[in-house]
Order: sequence, then structure tokens, then C-alpha cells
Amino acid sequence: MTQTSEPLTASASVSALPPRWAALWVSALAAGASAAGLGLGGIAAVVLLLWIGSPFPDTSLGGALHVSADLWLLAQGAGLVRTATLSGDPSPVAVAPLLLSALPAWLLFRGTASAVAAAVDGKDADDAADAGHPDHADRSAGASDPADRLTGRARVRAAAAVTGWVLAGYLTLAAVAAVYATGGSVHVAPLTTPYVLLFAGAAASCGAWSGCGRPGPELLPLDRFRAGRGTYRLHRGHAEEAGAAVRAAAGAVALLVGGGALIGAAALICHMGAVGQTYQQLSASLVGRVSVLLVAVGLVPNLAVWAASYALGTGFAVGAGSAVAPAGASGYVLLPGFPLLAALPHTGTSWAGWSTLALPVLAALGVAWFVGNDAWPVWSTVRVTFGAALALGAGFAVLAAWSGGPLGPHRLADFGPRWWLAGAAAAGWTLVIALPGALLLRYHVAHPPHPWRSLVGGLRLPKLRVPRPRMPQTAWARLRRSGSTTATNDDPAVAPPPPVPLPKPASAEPTAPAAFPPPLPGLAPAPLPMFPPPLPDLPPTAAPPPPPESPSD
Repeated sequence: MTQTSEPLTASASVSALPPRWAALWVSALAAGASAAGLGLGGIAAVVLLLWIGSPFPDTSLGGALHVSADLWLLAQGAGLVRTATLSGDPSPVAVAPLLLSALPAWLLFRGTASAVAAAVDGKDADDAADAGHPDHADRSAGASDPADRLTGRARVRAAAAVTGWVLAGYLTLAAVAAVYATGGSVHVAPLTTPYVLLFAGAAASCGAWSGCGRPGPELLPLDRFRAGRGTYRLHRGHAEEAGAAVRAAAGAVALLVGGGALIGAAALICHMGAVGQTYQQLSASLVGRVSVLLVAVGLVPNLAVWAASYALGTGFAVGAGSAVAPAGASGYVLLPGFPLLAALPHTGTSWAGWSTLALPVLAALGVAWFVGNDAWPVWSTVRVTFGAALALGAGFAVLAAWSGGPLGPHRLADFGPRWWLAGAAAAGWTLVIALPGALLLRYHVAHPPHPWRSLVGGLRLPKLRVPRPRMPQTAWARLRRSGSTTATNDDPAVAPPPPVPLPKPASAEPTAPAAFPPPLPGLAPAPLPMFPPPLPDLPPTAAPPPPPESPSD
């Protein structure tokens, strides 16, 4: 016998929780721990596979497990410290492969979405995401209106409670892994572990939003918010503008990163020989080459972010005192041998570097397209564009900071783009180009152009009256106006005779109607042909008989 529970509604009180909440909390705790275990286990499986296949491993099984924990924490923002160096000085390593960071983020996102969907709707994450679709009520029987389900604060509090339990399970295993990874020649820097908390909180928040059905600003409970002694009302239109700004910024970030990936791929192709030579020099064994290939693939998103920062004009650094930008590349140090670093441009400037400045222009035009097509009012368009520029700058600054970091001491302590410059450049390009573009597109949408014929026809032009030339006052002209033709050219002074009145017919009885009905109004008789049809051919006539002969002959 299965017991089903009703979904949490706005009228439900948080104090009167159903008995199933204890099981849901335990399930959320297990979901967080499972997400952490799967991420750590996946990385450990790859590391152990490479350790087993290595012909001369320089660490034991415990060292391989330490490396697995270090990589898992590095992917979430924690920094590493390498003590086994030639100089004896500790060497920090904080460049996180962004592709490796996608694995724990996706696992935590899916785990939180499933737990929140099961708590607030009694369904999985996919069904909860479909709840925001306008056709969901037609596809699922008995489904309630999303606007009614998201008006109460109980639903938000329930989602926040479940998200907290998911984070508790995830961070518990993360704390155990951090304690385990504090020893060894490569260990985690303790001061950088709070970044793991920020990483997990961001991924879990996105998962909770997805588990609630991905509600928009129009479905959020934005009735009143208390701050201090006052109560403030948040206008729902401002929330819609914020949502539109975030969507436009997300599209612009995708354009920037995608364009950066294309620029990075073009750089790798242009330096294909140096990249292949560096890859062959790093390791001769198959396991070593596979390891280098995996690290290079994990750093491909970092290459895309660095190339996008290069296209913004701020560039990036490959060591303290160096700069790689469209204006020129200078200050190169003795770089480590790595395939991606072999694709760096040569010192000096080139036309190819300046041509990359078209990428931020394209991203800004994308923001203008997203904002201008919504046909907001003028000031709303300005606010949405300004908010999109700020969101774009903040988002790209986070990506730039996450993709860079130190690779060693001294001159190797500065690798990657400077996040504050990259974010400011992204916001500046957007404000300068997207704001007038959005206003122009908004005017184009609000006032669609008409065809030129209707446009000219709609103009009220003054009618030009051209005076017609008058005919000379001749006798023929006077006769034409009077309707008589009796006057002659010999005596132009002779007046035409008056018209003879016709006699009126005598009154008679009404006659019978004509045999043929009158023609229908609006129908003209068929015109006569210009040339008559040809006559039919006559039959051939017989030859006349010969005349009779006279008797005299």
C-alpha cells in the first residue's frame, strides 16, 4: 500500500510539516554525500588507472589517492602547494582546469535539483523543470497552476531547508577530503578551502532553482521584504527587468567564451608544429602522453577564457611582468614546456591580433539584440542594458579569476587574465555599443517600417493646381460651347438660333414592360471585336455549261 502526500502549498504552515519530511531530509543528506563521492571517485578512478599503467610510478597507492583528493579540491577552487622542488621553496599551484570543475558542479546541481523537486512537488527534477512550461497543465492531469504554487513562502523555505541538507552532506565529505589531503609533497593550502564552500553554494543554488521548476521573476514571492524598521515593496517590473538583464548577460558570456574558443583553436592550428614538438618532448611512454593529453583537454576552457580576455583588449599574463594583448606581447619568461603555452603569439603586434577586437563588438550587439527585441520602454531599456553590462562584467570576472592563478613562485606566480580588468573591459564594451544599439532596435520594433508606396500614399502633400491654357475666343469655340453648328467663319457675329423645343408626348396609360430585362448595374456590354471574324469558305461552284452551237455552224 503506497501513501502519497500532497505538495506543499502557500497555505501550508512550516510548523505543521508532514511526517515524510524526516525521510526527505535524510534523502537530501544522502544526495549531497553521493554527489561528492561520485565526483571524488571518478577522478580517483582515472588517477589510479594511470598509476597502474605507469611503468615507473614514483608514488605509492596512498600518494595516488592523495593526488586524487588534491585534484578534486583544486577543481572546486582550493589551491595546492608543492614542497618537493629543486630550490626547496614551496611552489603554489592554483590554476584549476575548468573542464574538471564541471564534473562536481554538475553532480551537485543534479543532486540538489532532484532532492528539492521531491520535497516541494513529489516528483523528480525533470518533471519539476517541466512545471514551468505553459503546456505542462495540458500534459499532466491534475497539475496545479505554477503561479498559484509559487506564491507562498513555505515553498521557498522548504527548498532552502532541503538545499541546506544537501550542502551538509556534500561539505562533510569535502571536509574529510581536505583533512586527508593536508599531508604529502602536494597538499591543499588551508586558507583556500573556503572557495570550496562558495563553489558548492553556487552549484546547489542553481540546482534548487531548477528543482522548483525554474521559476521566472513573475512567479517569485515578491510581495514584501522587511529591512530594519521599515517595510519595502519590490516592484515586480524591476524583477522582470533583472531577469531580462541576466538572460542577456548569459548570452553575451556564451558568445565571448565561444569566440575565445575559436581564437584559441586558430592559434593552435597556426602553431601546430611547435605544439606537436612540445607534446612529444614531455613524455615518451604511452601513459605519460595520455596524462599530458588529459591535462591539456581539461585546460581547453581556460584557453577559451584567456583568448576572450585577449580579444577584450586587456590580455593576460604568462608570468610576472609579462603581457599578451592585441597591442603587443612582451616580457616573456622561460615558460614550462606545455602544448597550450606553445601557441602563444610572438612578440610584437600583428593584424590578426587587432582583428580579434570584433569579438566584444559581436557580444555587445548580442546584448542589444536580446534587450531591444523585448520592446521595453525607453528607461526600462536603459536599465536592462545597464544591468546586463554589470552582470556580464561580473560573470566574466569570475571566469577570469577561476581560470588563472599561480603556477610557481617568483615570476611564475602570475598566470592568466587580471579579473578586474577583464570584467571592467567586458562591461565597458557592452555599455558603449549595446546601449545605443538596444535603443535603436527598440525604436525599430516599436515603429516598424512601412513599404514605400504606403508611406508615400500616407503623406498629405498639397495638391498642385496647374492652370489650363484658355482657347482663343473664336466663333468655332463659341459654337462648341453653345452646342450649335450653324455659325460660319464668314460671319462670326451671327448668333446661333435658339434650340427648338421638342413636343412633350401625350399622357398615356403605362405600357407593358419590355420583353428584355434591363442590364445589370456595373456590367458593361462586351466590346465589339476590332476585326470581324473571317467568313466561312464557300463550296466550289460548278463550271458553267458551254454555250450551244448555232445552226449556222
